[in-house]
Amino acid sequence: MNIDAKNLHEMSDALRATALRVLKHAKSGHIGIALGVADIVTMVYAVILNPVQDRFVLSAGHGSALLYSALKLAGYRVGDLDSFRRLGGLPGHPEFGIAGVSATTGPLGQGVANAVGMAIAEKHRGTNGRVYCLCSDGDLMEGVAQEAIAIAGRYKLDNLVLLWDNNGVSIDGIAQTDVNVPMRMRAAGWNVRDVNGHDFDELYDAVSVPSELPLFIKCDTIIGIGSNVAGTSRAHGYDLSDAEIAMLIERFDSPRGYNLWKNLSREHPVMSRVKYVSVPSVLLPDVPQFISTREMSGLYLERLLQKGADIIIGSADLGHSTNVRVPDSVDITPDNFSGNYINYGVREHAMAAVMNGMAYAGVRAVGSTFLVFSDYMRGAMRLAALSHLPVVYVLTHDSIAVGQDGPTHQPVEQLPGLRMIPNMNVFRPCNMTEVAWAWRTALSETDRPSCIVLSRQKIMRVGGPISGYIDAGAYVVYRPKMNRIRITIIATGSEVPLAVAVARRMRIGAQVVSMPSVSRFRDMPPEYKKNILRGRVIALEAAAGAPWFEFADDVIGIDEFGLTGPGDMVYREYGFDADAIVAAITSKMKNVRF
Repeated sequence: MNIDAKNLHEMSDALRATALRVLKHAKSGHIGIALGVADIVTMVYAVILNPVQDRFVLSAGHGSALLYSALKLAGYRVGDLDSFRRLGGLPGHPEFGIAGVSATTGPLGQGVANAVGMAIAEKHRGTNGRVYCLCSDGDLMEGVAQEAIAIAGRYKLDNLVLLWDNNGVSIDGIAQTDVNVPMRMRAAGWNVRDVNGHDFDELYDAVSVPSELPLFIKCDTIIGIGSNVAGTSRAHGYDLSDAEIAMLIERFDSPRGYNLWKNLSREHPVMSRVKYVSVPSVLLPDVPQFISTREMSGLYLERLLQKGADIIIGSADLGHSTNVRVPDSVDITPDNFSGNYINYGVREHAMAAVMNGMAYAGVRAVGSTFLVFSDYMRGAMRLAALSHLPVVYVLTHDSIAVGQDGPTHQPVEQLPGLRMIPNMNVFRPCNMTEVAWAWRTALSETDRPSCIVLSRQKIMRVGGPISGYIDAGAYVVYRPKMNRIRITIIATGSEVPLAVAVARRMRIGAQVVSMPSVSRFRDMPPEYKKNILRGRVIALEAAAGAPWFEFADDVIGIDEFGLTGPGDMVYREYGFDADAIVAAITSKMKNVRF
């Protein structure tokens, strides 16, 4: 060690005092972790971490005041510590984009999975970077962390170190972790070491000895150490008087510690956005007259990989069903990370959170499952949007037309729910042109995630734009011979061919607008919207209908769970039949004056 334990103790006390000042000024935050893990964080930043190639993830994001303080002392331009938890200042939990912050954390378990994704990305790129992650009892209770821990063990990620703040306490009392956490970690394929989390020599020895497997270090600590609530659940939050906080600041204040940090630190550049490798353009493949959009997507993806697209694709054990496992897919294995495909197993939430980790490390990641199972992924998807990560989700089997798997597998509310996530692209294409556009757009993004929502069932091929352009998110795909447009039917995905069939049967002028991206269309100028949406506007989509009233006068949707049966029969049972829709529209239009 270049810095002995005595020096580290002084530096740790200085870190505690700094964090307490931050918390006192904000009159809000988490004191217990700031006091309890300061020794671990000091060891990481003063001795272990190579800031050029290594990453540190604070999965226990409620310790943000401690992290910001450590970054400031280590020379990162993290911003004004006095702005912590103030409007426009340092956020209450760490957010990606702040200098030195590797991942947006706070929702527990996410950072653990992010760290797994970062470790995979470093292996894939052949670097020597290591990933260190500090987690709490709460992190290890979350299913997403346990899913990711299993992935790390299967892939033998020897560049990953997970430091567990084992203080035995959570908000409601005794931490409800497994009875034997080390046994679980060993069973998952990890090496386990046990240390006193306040002993610098033990910490250093545990981290520095090489491991051929991912390394789990059980760090026994005392939450809120030094305070009058140490070791109790009261220490978790902000449950100390101003007088006691002031007394603790005075106690831990260490001029020598600050000087040691100053001598150790060097100025780090302001973090810029991650740069992602561009993806090649490819020609559209020819497709048959009757084909599912998931098959179209698979054909396009196949061409992308043939051109050498630098992306890591994966699936929650559904690669063949979602058509993301194509002939040029090469499995990433524990012995060879140079491939382009990961089978995450049936672990949707971890898949999405691991993808975020890859994106934090600058790798373009694609993951796939059925649309209905996006519910399992929502926590990580929301963080991807919040963190401006350009990950891509391929979500197939997109409606009640899934059929015989029954209501448990038939999405209804998922599609509008995903559209409501801020900063999230949601594409539901109807033809090869739209599928290719969705892929090109998603893989050219640098600051937002994208969902590509695809059908299981085959649909009739529909031509390209007649009026407008796809980049607007909506365009006229069918226009009647008569000049006067009295009805506009908005449809997406597999309902576009149905809408065209309806429009052709109508005796009054009915046009069809395909809207593969609601958010893109929402951002268009009013004059474009007015030009596209003429006459009485009717939205047609096999999903919950309420959000469509933003654009439509009437909606034909589905607001109940589906049925078990052949997909085409279930589809018709819920009114998605051309003749039935024509009759319904005609009946409604009798009382409409133009």
